[in-house]
Parts: sequence; C-alpha cells; structure tokens
Amino acid sequence: MDRSNHYEAAFEAYLQKHRLCYVAVDETRRPILGEAPVKSLDFIVFGDNGSRLVVDVKGRRFPAGRAGKQRRVWECWSTVEDIDGLRRWVDLWGPGYQGLLVFCYHLQPCVDLADDTEDVWTWRGRRYLLRAVEVNEYERHMRIRSPKWGTVTLPRAAYRSLVQPFFHYTRMETTVPPGAADLREEAWNSWEDPGEYEDCPWR
Repeated sequence: MDRSNHYEAAFEAYLQKHRLCYVAVDETRRPILGEAPVKSLDFIVFGDNGSRLVVDVKGRRFPAGRAGKQRRVWECWSTVEDIDGLRRWVDLWGPGYQGLLVFCYHLQPCVDLADDTEDVWTWRGRRYLLRAVEVNEYERHMRIRSPKWGTVTLPRAAYRSLVQPFFHYTRMETTVPPGAADLREEAWNSWEDPGEYEDCPWR
C-alpha cells in the first residue's frame, strides 16, 4: 500500500477501527511471479469467520469529474494489468483466498446518503463509501473502456448486481481444504523479504 494515497490510508484506518487482521503490502518493490513482474496487491485481510481476502484498493470520487462538470456515476474502472495481477495473486495463495477490487469512493459534500447506508466511513474529515467486487466475477463481466490505456469497466447493470459492501466479505465463512496451509507457506516464501510486510498473522 501507499500511505501517501488517502484512499489506501483511509482503508487501512477502517481495518484498524474494525479490528480486522491484515497485511499491508509494500508497493515500492515490484514482485515477480514466475518470470514476469506483477502488480503488487495492497492488502491481505483476514475476516472474522475465516475469510481470506486479497485486496486491490481503487480510489474514486463521487460524483466523478471536475467541478461544474460532475457526473453522478459510480466509476468502477480498472486496468487489465490490475485484474490479471490480482487474479494471479489469488491463484498463487491458493484455496480459501478471494480476490477483491475494493472501490473506495470519496464522497463529495453534495452527496447525501441514508443514515443506515452500510460501510460509510469518515476519516480525517473525509467521507468514504467502501464497495467490493470479486475479481473473477469482475473479469467475467468486464468490458473494454479504453484500448489505448488498457482500462476496463463493468456495465452499470452488472456492477449493481455484483457489488457488495466490503464488510460483507469479511464476515463470510471460508473452508480451507487440506494442503492449503502448504500453499500459503509457498506463497509467503515467494516474497523477497517477508519482514517488510506488516501485521503478518502467521509469523
């Protein structure tokens, strides 16, 4: 993660507030899977009921766009590289791990949400809304947004059907098959220096 990025810093503060165990990944060193470099993930989060979440945080504003030309659209775009990298990390960590794109929306002052809206998070004077989509479902429904920039997005109807409050995934029960612990150890050993990652729950 990058703590100078207020979206990622706000997400980490959310994890701490809700007492969720997590690993914050240092993005300054680009890891390699096999022979090819892969984009770093942001967090590995361990939920209350055994869920294991491999998280890539996407910071977005709502409404989107510049002042005077704002669009009340919940932007959910990503890059092909990010989708591929997240899926590869999940495959490496093995059974029991789930990849999530977490869209952290910075809500502008003009946005008025119901008091009981789930996963609205206020941190350092800013309001955020946390929403997540499972990476395999995202990949299954995504459409090209910009061939030039290598970006993809979800059609509005697909996003509405797939998106969930982030906390939904932290409370899902996960059954880890036999042998998964060995895969986890293999994945952990693939990092160059495990010591640079924080709050590791199995060290």
